[in-house]
Amino acid sequence: MKMLSILTAVHPGALPYLGSAYASLDSQVMPDGWTWEWCIQEDGADVGAREALPAPDDPRIRIGSSRKGGPAVARTMALARSSGEMIKVLDADDELTAGALARDIGALTAHPRIGWTTSRVLDLMPDGSLLGFEGDPPAGLIERGAVLTHWRQHRRAQVHPATLCMRRDLVVLLGGWMALPASEDTGLLTALSVLSEGYFTPEPGLRYRKHSGQSTAHPDHGQGAEWAARMSIIEARADALAALLDR
Repeated sequence: MKMLSILTAVHPGALPYLGSAYASLDSQVMPDGWTWEWCIQEDGADVGAREALPAPDDPRIRIGSSRKGGPAVARTMALARSSGEMIKVLDADDELTAGALARDIGALTAHPRIGWTTSRVLDLMPDGSLLGFEGDPPAGLIERGAVLTHWRQHRRAQVHPATLCMRRDLVVLLGGWMALPASEDTGLLTALSVLSEGYFTPEPGLRYRKHSGQSTAHPDHGQGAEWAARMSIIEARADALAALLDR
């Protein structure tokens, strides 16, 4: 069987939502010949992920823990324990939509030259309603470097990094997620975009939960000196990769 590894970083504030994330994963119908493993990484000691799961003995679940370092560290530690040839992100407070994994695998299988896929996202609001937003790229292939170009112009990615599904070798080559307090997934996405073509699926692949405890609600997330430093190093790494490829 071919393996897709789903990586999830968990901190205590996300525990109330972990059961919903599992339900959305457990309901996925996989393509023939494929299975999945869920590599949960607790960000710190005694987080309690196992106790928060409705089916903690599911043999597809692999739970590990490491010193508290934020989601970038936790995801990269989960990557170290994973065995899949493809790597999928699932934040602990988000939910996959029906068919999301099959669509990701289908795109990467049908287009051997692409290295990553993303999909449309629906915001899951506190009242349970779902909100979409405009600005998605056309369905299909995304040219190498296009995400970086869009990000450089708008300081936001044209596709959502929380939906990434990637070939393992590229993620390992880049060292996993950037060591940043936030935007670590945007840093990975922009670097992937420099290295490889990607693919955008227009069907929603993720319900992105909006709540006060998420890292994007922090006041430093979108402004100030920390934000400027994050943006600077994300761009510098992507530029260095592009220059190396163009030699």
